[in-house]
Amino acid sequence: MVKVVQHPLAQLPEGPAPDFTYEPPQQPFLTIIHQDDDVLVLDKPAGLLSVPGKPAAHKDCLELRAQSRFPFAKPVHRLDMGTSGLLVMGRNEQAHRYLSIGFERRLIGKTYEALVFGKMSEVNGLVELPLICDWPNRPRQKVDFETGRASQTSWHVVRVEGELTRVELTPITGRSHQLRVHMASIGHPILGDRFYAPQGARDAAPRLMLHARDLSFKHPKDGERVSFTAPCPF
Repeated sequence: MVKVVQHPLAQLPEGPAPDFTYEPPQQPFLTIIHQDDDVLVLDKPAGLLSVPGKPAAHKDCLELRAQSRFPFAKPVHRLDMGTSGLLVMGRNEQAHRYLSIGFERRLIGKTYEALVFGKMSEVNGLVELPLICDWPNRPRQKVDFETGRASQTSWHVVRVEGELTRVELTPITGRSHQLRVHMASIGHPILGDRFYAPQGARDAAPRLMLHARDLSFKHPKDGERVSFTAPCPF
């Protein structure tokens, strides 16, 4: 039975995330899952930005690494710096536009794998909590029932691992930090989450334990649906 959660069950920690030094992994420099004339599918490592940050020290990113080999490649979506896994880029303007429309219309299939704190009592669930940017503490997001944008995340337990739970997460909407806020809000923060997890769960892992594992979309060339998988590294 699917359990629908409509209100937070746990208070999110307040304030900005702890300071950090940006030291993205250098090896492997670029992991290509698939390439053709229109599409580039990459496996982003945890700790690497998807696109350049504003400070000069934050310029190294998946986009610029890809463009060093594929000059016209442009990301269609982003993954948080701490999230690893599949990211698709269009290799020309037409392909990029086609894929972008697919994301806007929620036609892209995405499944994430995560390790969360605690034992989840149900097998499946749906989190429905509206989200909005927490401007004083940006880029943090927060639940706001008055002005937040509707956000839904479906989750399914893979297995319980001691005091932790391995889950599959399917974002129905695509809000910033959605999976992280939703899981923290129901009392099961993702391990290693420096923004939303309490200290015990934050320090329990060396990275954010969230991985974009499966990705499917209609190919810009012929409209045929293609699927890709990057095994979870944790």
